[in-house]
Amino acid sequence: MPREYHWFVIGAAALLLAAPSTVLAAEEIAVPAAQPLVKAALASLQKDNAWTLTQQTELCEIPAPPFKEAVRAAEVKRRFVALGFENTRIDSEGNVIAERPGTGRGPTVVLSAHLDTVFPEGTDVKVKREAGLLKGPGIGDDCRGLGVLMAVARAMQNAKIATPGKIYFVGTVGEEGQGNLRGVRHLFGKELKGQVDYFLSIDGTGLAITARAVGSHRYRVHYQGPGGHSYGAFGMPNPLHAMGRAMAKISDLQVPKSPKTTFNVGVVSGGTSVNSIAMEGVMDIDLRSESPDALDRLDREMRAALTKALDEENGRWPESKVRLTLAIDDLGLRPASLAQNESTPIVRTALAAGRALGFTPPVGASSTDANIPMSLAIPAITIDGGGEGKGAHSLSEQYADGDQGYLGPQWALLIVTALAGVR
Repeated sequence: MPREYHWFVIGAAALLLAAPSTVLAAEEIAVPAAQPLVKAALASLQKDNAWTLTQQTELCEIPAPPFKEAVRAAEVKRRFVALGFENTRIDSEGNVIAERPGTGRGPTVVLSAHLDTVFPEGTDVKVKREAGLLKGPGIGDDCRGLGVLMAVARAMQNAKIATPGKIYFVGTVGEEGQGNLRGVRHLFGKELKGQVDYFLSIDGTGLAITARAVGSHRYRVHYQGPGGHSYGAFGMPNPLHAMGRAMAKISDLQVPKSPKTTFNVGVVSGGTSVNSIAMEGVMDIDLRSESPDALDRLDREMRAALTKALDEENGRWPESKVRLTLAIDDLGLRPASLAQNESTPIVRTALAAGRALGFTPPVGASSTDANIPMSLAIPAITIDGGGEGKGAHSLSEQYADGDQGYLGPQWALLIVTALAGVR
């Protein structure tokens, strides 16, 4: 898209929309809360809040375990088509993409939520209603996001809001765990490569903004050897001892407090019996930071610790002909980014939209679908979907809408219309 400015008069206010690489000239971002059609759509989201909760609940009762989101994706596609989005498709990675054409040459905006959950196949995903609560695996993360996504799309259609910019409503796959953001990677690497000016993800509950990307490097580490009897073969290197040395060294690594940088050994396994020298020791390691440099430095130090532990365990038994080996498998690399803050136009837009609705959202960092566009220098944020959630990623997960859950969909709609423009 050429680097252009687009002015749209919204009541007494004017909104300047710019290409991602330009800086908005206005001191205060204007949002179209008073524009008649937008105002009508905001009112409908409050009035039809029960419809949003129905979408959230019904979609949540369709299983979407890691790498098996297809059934839920098909239903999301069907619902978009029923709302009038004729150009809706499921791409080769499994993302649902509903296109809402623009009327001019305004910026292209993606509004997304993720389809997948952390729960394995066979999990009971029936949602229970108890005293104002919705209880079920994934009901907040990210069935709430999906409900908000559908509600915003419906409200814009019903109010007949015309935007100069094109809007894509997207349900992504692979956001959780070892999905490694595969859906949004495909979106920006192939499906919509070079087409997106702004990216907005809805993930979870509450009313906060994720403006910085917490990157993560995840590995499965294997120390391997032939193994043997604990008494008869004593004197050879032991994979579990090597792994123990490595864990001790990792625990002694020094990391900065700011930007926050962390490490964790989360899963360990190996061995067959108490009287056997193990053939393998395995551990899963998670490294995280907001800073790409700090994350890369920690990665190098972690690898050095793993190698030193191997050398020390092999060196402990110089007369043995057995030598252990080390293998490191990549479980997923999510890019970090410190590029955005409260002064960035897309963040200022989200803050202004919140204030227009009567709240001031906090701004923080997390690991979400927005990591990928942030790492590509595409303006991107993740916002919460409203309401209150507890127990995310647990079987006892719950969602409470309270008396202002509708603020989540209203906030998303106001940000999207501010970014795409309103005619």
